[in-house]
Amino acid sequence: MLKKTLLTLGLIALMAAQAPAQIYFGPQGGYYKAQDADEAVLMGGAALRMKLGSALGIEGSINYRQEKYGDGAVTAKGWPIMATGLIYPIPIVYAAVGFGWYNITLDYKLAELKDETVQQVGWHFGGGVELPLGPRVKLTGDVRYVFLDYDFKEMPGKDLKNNFTVFTAGLLFRL
Repeated sequence: MLKKTLLTLGLIALMAAQAPAQIYFGPQGGYYKAQDADEAVLMGGAALRMKLGSALGIEGSINYRQEKYGDGAVTAKGWPIMATGLIYPIPIVYAAVGFGWYNITLDYKLAELKDETVQQVGWHFGGGVELPLGPRVKLTGDVRYVFLDYDFKEMPGKDLKNNFTVFTAGLLFRL
């Protein structure tokens, strides 16, 4: 599945290579709550976006996120690295689909469970808007639904789910 996604993104990039690319970089922040997390939290990071003509784009991003599960029994800290394909049906609106590699540290409060670092692949889809604030700056805002299954060690009486919807906003500056 990962190979098919990478091949698809590569083909999109090749098809759009004839158009001059516009490259943007900047900070982004988000607000999300994983399905069974104790509470909603903020995340922050940066994105690099390349517009491949008028209808296609790609984005790479890295963020830091942290959430707690089981009334603080587990803290999950992660650095998701995401690759996203963007389709613009109109110049300021886009649909997004992609995948992320999540390097996650699970800190357990229970003495009998040892902390661990795991890697997970998650998938996402969503959409958003990209509003020009001038010739070299854009304001972005989107919503994405992320499918991500942490492999928690057994916690008594818990089958924790951690898919989530994230709302992000960012400023992108043309390079």
